[in-house]
Amino acid sequence: MPFELDADLPRELAPLAWLIGRWEGAGVVGYPTIESANFGQEIVVTHDGRPFLEWQSRTWLLDEEGNQVRPLATELGFWRPAEDGEVELLLVHPTGIVEMYYGKTEPAKIELQTDGVLRSPRAKDYSAAARLYGLVNSDLMWVMDMSAMGQPMTSHVSAQLKRVG
Repeated sequence: MPFELDADLPRELAPLAWLIGRWEGAGVVGYPTIESANFGQEIVVTHDGRPFLEWQSRTWLLDEEGNQVRPLATELGFWRPAEDGEVELLLVHPTGIVEMYYGKTEPAKIELQTDGVLRSPRAKDYSAAARLYGLVNSDLMWVMDMSAMGQPMTSHVSAQLKRVG
């Protein structure tokens, strides 16, 4: 299904417009401190006419047959475009972590790294991350590297999602 640009979309959001919609798919999560596993994901990206996008992501563990086992990560946040292709992504997690990413947009590509990470006293050790989002053959592809639990920046997550609805 081709993506159509919303007539009410503020001009500032044009570089991020391809993210708008509902996406579903699956990916792989792993890290030196955890066992690799497959996960399912749903991302919903919306706007209300103001110059930012709202981001909602939820993931769940999948068994070997692809059935949902239990919830994994949840993210809520906002994409905030700036001048010259720069962009911020602000995320909050129910695990006590708040992230601020900063990066650049190119046509159908966004590359980000954390500019700040806040953790509640009970949150796991987590200090930095980098994310790459891209629109490849109409699919949302993304990867994340992170530095946590005493590990250096290491591959953590990758996923491929399709636009739905």
